[in-house]
Amino acid sequence: MAAAAVQRHDVQTTLTFYKPNADGSPPAPAYMARPETFERPSEDHQVTVHDVTGEEAKYTLDSHGFQFVTSPTKEKDFMDADRIKNIYYKEVEQLLKEITGATRVHIFDHTIRRPAKKESNKNQRNGAVSHDAEKQGPRPIGPTFSVHVDQSYDSALSRVAFHLPEDADKLLKGRVQIINVWRPIKTVRRDPLAVSPSWCFSEDDLVVSPVVYPHGNRVGATLSVKYTDRQLWYYKRQQTPDEALIFKCFDTRAGPQSAKKYEKRAKRVPHSAFKIPGTEGEEERESIEVRCLVFDENDVEDD
Repeated sequence: MAAAAVQRHDVQTTLTFYKPNADGSPPAPAYMARPETFERPSEDHQVTVHDVTGEEAKYTLDSHGFQFVTSPTKEKDFMDADRIKNIYYKEVEQLLKEITGATRVHIFDHTIRRPAKKESNKNQRNGAVSHDAEKQGPRPIGPTFSVHVDQSYDSALSRVAFHLPEDADKLLKGRVQIINVWRPIKTVRRDPLAVSPSWCFSEDDLVVSPVVYPHGNRVGATLSVKYTDRQLWYYKRQQTPDEALIFKCFDTRAGPQSAKKYEKRAKRVPHSAFKIPGTEGEEERESIEVRCLVFDENDVEDD
């Protein structure tokens, strides 16, 4: 008996892209402690977001820049920061080592997104919303509806010395990646996360956008993303807490700026939350995103 065909649910929706300043000037800095400064000029475009259900294995970190994996977690509610760091972080580290062959993983940040009414819940323990000594600004609540990459290339590299100063010189000789692990806390009914293959956007489509952290301890940058008709978008319909979406924000051994043997390897993944028409009444999305420095100290290029 033939297996039943998988029914996919592609979505026609709108994504928000960076709109360059008319005078050609670069984006103004955004200040982590002032969320309104992240509202940069933008424009909306209609896109199709394709459902990967049944074809998850086609997409890998090095071919597309993202990967959907089945990876159950012991943590269920993500309400306690100590449990997140002591239990979930270890699971993420092991998962990334298994998938990438990394010799070391350093988690420098996590963000939990919940509806505002849950965000203020007194049952939330030990500041579970976010963990990043740099941020110290207002806590995130809902999904981010703008296409972006979390780190510019220079900002990504600077994180190695910022977080691991004693080992930075050695680690920078090997392969360095920043990889995000995004997981639903409950099955996603609305506002899922869309990702686009690395090769859909050229370097000219990406705009370095400075970010100033509190207390002047670091100036970083994200990549804002301009619209291009070359793009493709993907998501997993009704992604469950047992399913993680892993995607790259940076890779020293990938892209056209790297050695020729790596130039076809995916380097970074533009991503954004998006709205599914007709789901406005569904339960609001809850998710956790963990950002990781991923090292392969054995992948050292010859001089």
